Amino acid sequence: MHMHMHLRAAAQAEIRDDHSWLEAFMATAWAHHEVECAAGVAASIEKDFGLLHELCSAGADAAGWLPVFGGRQPAGAPADELPHPPLLLLEPAEVRTAAAFLAAVPFDGLWDAAGAKILASFGPGWAEALVVEVFRGHHRDLRAFYGRAAAAGHTVVKAGWFQGAATGG
Repeated sequence: MHMHMHLRAAAQAEIRDDHSWLEAFMATAWAHHEVECAAGVAASIEKDFGLLHELCSAGADAAGWLPVFGGRQPAGAPADELPHPPLLLLEPAEVRTAAAFLAAVPFDGLWDAAGAKILASFGPGWAEALVVEVFRGHHRDLRAFYGRAAAAGHTVVKAGWFQGAATGG
């Protein structure tokens, strides 16, 4: 099963607060995902986004949840999201809050608070050093992505792609 949380930054004026429009926007963005990630306007987290949310929440003040699961549903979001991807919007002020949180809370502090629980979810056979590096990379990538988005004053759109919803597989 393919599961990704796809994040895409864009100027607020380019984004419509409409679920159907955002679904098409994010599907197009996903089709160009590698190019957009290289350009610094997109990021994605494969499978680990729930655990990454727990990691960020371990150091959370009121805004700690924003980088992974934060945001609001767009207008017109269907009551039953299937087969539509879940979509969330973070306005520029929330993007700045998420960027400030990620810049202020070091990975090691988050791992000290939540690492044992995260490591336990992987089960036996997973080397702690490998799991730490995976999550250190996620934290680094999110910090860089949100830092760029905040500096540009962008909105962030988040889509959850499950079972090949955007990838055709």
